[in-house]
Parts: sequence; C-alpha cells; structure tokens
Amino acid sequence: MARRRVPRAAALALLLASATACANDVPPVDWSKGLLPDHVTEQAGLVQNLWNGAWIAALAVGAVVIGMIIWACIFHRKRKQSAELPPQVRYNLPIEIFYTVVPLVMVSVFFFFTARDEAVIMSTSETPDVTVNVEAFQWSWRFTTEVGGKKFEPVVGMPVSDFNQGPELVLPVGKKVLFKLHSPDVIHSFWVPAFLFKRDVIPGISAEKNKFEITTLDKPGVYAGRCAELCGTDHSRMLFKVKLVSQRDYDSYIATQAGSAQ
Repeated sequence: MARRRVPRAAALALLLASATACANDVPPVDWSKGLLPDHVTEQAGLVQNLWNGAWIAALAVGAVVIGMIIWACIFHRKRKQSAELPPQVRYNLPIEIFYTVVPLVMVSVFFFFTARDEAVIMSTSETPDVTVNVEAFQWSWRFTTEVGGKKFEPVVGMPVSDFNQGPELVLPVGKKVLFKLHSPDVIHSFWVPAFLFKRDVIPGISAEKNKFEITTLDKPGVYAGRCAELCGTDHSRMLFKVKLVSQRDYDSYIATQAGSAQ
C-alpha cells in the first residue's frame, strides 16, 4: 500500500506545484525554433552555443552510460547453473584512474568554455551607444535612458497582468546597450528571455558594480521581460516590454522624449 501511495503523492505534489505557478500573459516559447527563444543579442548567441554543446556532451555521456549498464546486465547477469560472482574490479588501479581522470577532464572542458564565454558576456565597453539605468522595486520597473549625454526618464510603471501594458524600454537595433541595475527594497531579477540572460538586482550593490552590456541584433519587435526572483505579492505582475526599433525610429522616439530630458 505504501509503495503505491508514494508515487501518487509525488505526482499530486508536482501537479499542485504546476497549478500554483505564477501565471501571466508572457508569450510562450515557440518550440519549433528550438528549446530556447529566438535570441536578439550577439551575446545570446554565445549562450546558445554553450547550451547546445552542453546538451550534446550530456547526451553522449548518457548514451555511453546507458550502453554500459545494458551491456553489464546482459553479459554479467547471474547464471542459474553457476553460483560464481561475475569478475570484480575493486582495487583495479588502471580502471580507478580511468573513471577518475575522465570526469575530471570533462568538468575541466566545461569550465574552460563556460569561463571563456562568461568573460565575453560580462565584458563592458567604455563608450556604449545607449546606457539604461534599471531600478527594480516592488513591483515594477523604472528605466532611465542615457543617450548623447542626456537622460530620459519615462513614467514609473505599475504592476500589470499583460507585459504589453507594462513599462516600455525602447532600444535601437545594432547598437551597444549598457544596463546598470539597482534595487531600493528587495532582491529582484532582470530577465528578458530573448536576451537568453538574466541578472539579479540586489539591494546594497551599486549600479556601477551590477551591470552588463548587450549588442542588439537587427531584429525589430516587441519582447517580453519580467522579474525572475520571487519578490512579494505582485511578483507575477512585475512585467515590462523591450521594443527594438530601427535607428531612424529610435531617433524619432528620443525626439518625442525631449520633454523628460534631465
């Protein structure tokens, strides 16, 4: 009876956890394009390649392990006519060295590619085309854009159920954009799935230290953004949108924001 109840209880717990997950109108991933959303930054391409390489390596290792398990089950199963145990490999120094060195080499390779790509993803330039100061607070966002030595601060956002109604961050395509993040209250997380990147916004860490840079691709459109760190009552409504536009449209947008320039 207990053996039947445990799997049922686990399935019920998984169902309840899924049913109570934060829900909103963020568009779903188009699985026809792969396991990750279609990316809109150059840095996201590195993340995509790292992800693909990790999965290829993991699947290859899994295939080898499963093959060895099946091989051992077939060729080393206990024979009815014999009470002898199959050959034992304990205290076999070459084998022990082999299965110690191989995982170490694998982890070292993963570390190398991760450290290499992380260094590129987290690098910033001295003269970005656009600087965005991101303030995350309970439960919305304030984006202050710096272009050409002027700051443009839009109206402060409010919690919303549809990301299209949330605060709007307009960015030009094909440009370097520096993000500086800070929070006055609790931990939040700035996440735009199309960037294939998210970064925690932690109180007490200045925006000069908590920053990252992207180079936008030529993919105009509206992309959803949200807080990815449980931060309180309206966490699921802490939504915003990123609008990528051509340089011409961006110049027009900046011209209309001249009244909010500081």
